[in-house]
Parts: sequence; structure tokens; C-alpha cells
Amino acid sequence: MSSLARDSCNRVTVPATGDDRAQGVPYRAALHSFQMPRWFNLANGLTALRLVLVPFVIGAILDGRNTRAIELFAIAAATDVLDGAAARRLRLMTQSGAYLDPIADKCLLSGVFLALASVGIVPWWFVVVVFGRDLYILTAVGILMAFTRIRKFPPSPWGKISTFAQIIAAVLWMAREMFGIAALGGLPVMALWVSAAFTVWSGVHYTWLGFRVLRAH
Repeated sequence: MSSLARDSCNRVTVPATGDDRAQGVPYRAALHSFQMPRWFNLANGLTALRLVLVPFVIGAILDGRNTRAIELFAIAAATDVLDGAAARRLRLMTQSGAYLDPIADKCLLSGVFLALASVGIVPWWFVVVVFGRDLYILTAVGILMAFTRIRKFPPSPWGKISTFAQIIAAVLWMAREMFGIAALGGLPVMALWVSAAFTVWSGVHYTWLGFRVLRAH
């Protein structure tokens, strides 16, 4: 596209000023640059897609549509990998994305495990572990923000590891329901215990990081 064509695309007419009207010019041309906000990017779009898919995954689980549930969950889980890769490689990291990404993870995994427990696929004790860890972290962050000036909290690599372990456990238990208990042997149960261990340990690590930040201030 030529520079003249680009100018014509961005050129709009606005009411003339008093001096222009005095010279018989009813309108004057103004150039406006149309630029999308920084938060509107591919990485945040993938994260938003994960949030949109959450009710559909939960609905498929509750309706007993196991194949559809796994397909939708796989797409949602893939966005968790792709949005991080896009943010790093394309330099699309934003503050809004940093907040939205863990929220999308929590909504997806907590909702899926709650639905799986509701239909009797996953034991309730695991749901208590997942929700208990998240509630503990949110409560601790709320207390620190209420009584200190701390506003930034370092991420824990164990948080991402526990998220990955929960994804694997969810897929295996949905596959177990779809193919039968004997198809995968004891793998789903093992994955559940490993996921529970990582979830608890990530909570411990977040506590250690919180004390470090508190001492630094």
C-alpha cells in the first residue's frame, strides 16, 4: 500500500476552527493513528479462549460426553502452552496477561475437577486439596496486601509444575472413564497422587517465597 493510500485511510475530517471558518474552510483534515491497546494481543487472546472454553468442558463432563470433554479440555490446555510461548517469543507480555493467565488456569482446572468429583469420577479429597491450596494462597496474599505495602509477589516454578501435573491427571481420569478402568491400569491413580503432592508442595513453596518477600520489606 502506498503512503498516499495509507494517509487516506487514516485521514478524517473534523469541524474547522474559528480561524478556518473565517477563511471559508468549513472542515479541516486531521490525521489519526489507530493503534490497538497493548493488552489486545495473541497471547491474551489465547488466555481468553481458555476462559471461554471452561463452561463447555464442565458441561460436557456433567452430561457424560467424555470424548467431547477430553477434546475441549485438550484445546484449553494447549492454549496454556501457546499463550506463554507467544508472550515470550513475540514479546507480548503484559500486566493484564500476568493476572489473567493464572485466573484462567484456576477456573479451568478447579472447574474440571469439581465436575469430575460431582459425577463420581475423581475422589473429593483431591478437590479439597486443589481448592484448599488456592484458597490458602489467596487468603495469604489478601492479608499481606491489607497489612503491608507489598503488591508484587514472585511466581513459583512449582506452581506451573503443579498445574501441568493437574492437567495430566485430569486427562487420564477422563480417559479412564471413556475407555474403562482396566484400560489405563493404575496410571490415573498414580497421576492423582503425584498431582496432589506437587499441589501441596507448591503451596509450601509459595509460603516460603512470601516469607522472603516479607523479610525484604
